[in-house]
Amino acid sequence: MPELPEVEVTRRGIAEPLQGARVLSARLGKPLRWPLGIDARALRGTTVGHVTRRGKYLWLPLVSPDGLDGGGLLLHLGMSGSLALWPDPPPPGPHDHFDLCTDRGTLRLTDPRRFGAVLWSPAPSEGVAGRLLAGLGAEPFDPSLTPEGFHAALRCRRAPVKAALLDGRIVVGAGNIYACEALFAAGIHPALRADRISGPRAARLLAALRATLERALDAGGSTLRDFRDVHGASGQFQAEAAVYGRAGQPCRRCGARVRRIVQGQRSTYFCPSCQRR
Repeated sequence: MPELPEVEVTRRGIAEPLQGARVLSARLGKPLRWPLGIDARALRGTTVGHVTRRGKYLWLPLVSPDGLDGGGLLLHLGMSGSLALWPDPPPPGPHDHFDLCTDRGTLRLTDPRRFGAVLWSPAPSEGVAGRLLAGLGAEPFDPSLTPEGFHAALRCRRAPVKAALLDGRIVVGAGNIYACEALFAAGIHPALRADRISGPRAARLLAALRATLERALDAGGSTLRDFRDVHGASGQFQAEAAVYGRAGQPCRRCGARVRRIVQGQRSTYFCPSCQRR
């Protein structure tokens, strides 16, 4: 957490207000996972371009005062981070680790666990950003991600299908909640080996993943503990989850008891009746 829906909800909340905003200053709090990579004073006077997303990363392009490309900031929310856009921010608290002050408000990263990151790079494909983004799989809504291509990628993986969804090399954004929910919707057991999934089942899984992520976006993402959107609102998807967090409760589809197992140190929830190997 946060996963693709939460990051995309955040992007949508800041992209329009910040486009064209002039940076007045930047403030660094306690160290995050990696250093900023540039003197924060060098950001002053740049202008924010159109904010984009790649996987769970946000890219804030910056234009220098002379109109030339000034690189940009790559942001990651880590496990507990959220961004807020304040017209008049309160004094930073102990968990507020980065402020980008602009003439349209202050973008503030709050991250209690400090696994998030704010990194400067000359371009998304260069420097630290290039290294972090290079190994990411396809975006789930990219039309070039076809059922046939998805199936071919699964056939190259001997890991359980849930693990293959989570590692981000086939498709990005299928976090723990959404992988559990998509597998339930597709009727696939989370421990089934990825390379044993048939073409038709792979097509159902891809459609289920896309539908699950769309529902999560409509619900503002999920808030289990810390996530808030840029206006401070919690996500609501967790309230409509079919299996996630419902161990011991009846399946909403068949009435069987939802089970919980641990895969790769992550909790997995599934219905043993609806989801078959």
